[in-house]
Order: sequence, then structure tokens, then C-alpha cells
Amino acid sequence: MDRNQKAEVVSALNAHLAEVGVVVVTRNLGLTVAQSTQLRQKMREAGGTYKVTKNRLAKIALEGTDYTGISDLLTGPVGLASSADPVAAAKVAVEFAKTNDKLEIVGGAMGEVLLNAEGVKALASMPSLDELRAKIVGLLVAPATKLATVTQAPAAQLARVFNAYAEKNAA
Repeated sequence: MDRNQKAEVVSALNAHLAEVGVVVVTRNLGLTVAQSTQLRQKMREAGGTYKVTKNRLAKIALEGTDYTGISDLLTGPVGLASSADPVAAAKVAVEFAKTNDKLEIVGGAMGEVLLNAEGVKALASMPSLDELRAKIVGLLVAPATKLATVTQAPAAQLARVFNAYAEKNAA
């Protein structure tokens, strides 16, 4: 890789890190290509990315972003999982690490807040942004639904009474 290619990698990674909500640092303990591809697919499905870059280039790319604190975690064979949703990348990485002992969670960051491995696991246990939005919408819609049910109940009772009288008179 020549100097121009390295500069492109650094600038692309720096631009990517400026847009994400969370970065999870993982240690690769001998993942096969198939396992790595499977992890990348799961990350893409969740709206995240998983990148393996040279540590030196990643440290340079971290400069000027909120994630400069994780540069100390970049030792050995590491990969960076990231996503705009603060929970998605952590959730996928932790789930994959549970089923595969060749991937280890080292730590990460949410903006300027550094997370250790336990912090990343705690973050992964939280509901995702979409799940929280669905709960809020459900809470907002529930009172309106109950109100509509209550206001329709007297009319429905009257309709049943009139129907009973009509059937009684018809018989």
C-alpha cells in the first residue's frame, strides 16, 4: 500500500467515524474468512459496519474525532464495529462473540464516553432506537384507542338494545 492509498484509507475512516454513534473495538483471535464475512453481513443488516484496518492508520484516523480515547485499545489484531444507532453495533458484536470464541470484545466508545468490555455488553442489552420509538408510539396511541372505545361503548349498547327489541317484535 503506497502513501496515497494510506491517505485515502485514513480520510475515509475519519469521515466514517465522524458520522457514527458508537464504535466497538473487537479482537480477532483467528476468525476465518467465512466467519468474518458472516459478521460483516450481520452488521450490515443491523445498519452498521465492521472494518479491519491497520492499527497505525486507524489511530491516525481517530485524531480529530470524538473517538480519540479508544486509540489505546488498538493493539494486536483488532476490528472496529460501528453504527449510527448507538446500540446496533454493540448488540451484533456481543451476540456474535457469544457464539464464536474467536472474537473478543475489547471496549469501545459512544462519542467521547469510553466503554470497557462490560460497558459494551451493557449497551448491547439496551433496546435499539427503533424499539424505543415503537414503545413511545404505542404509549401515545393507547390513550386515544381507549378513548375511542369508551365513546363507542354507549352507542354499541343502544344498538344492541334496539336490535333486541326489533327481534322481540318480529317474533
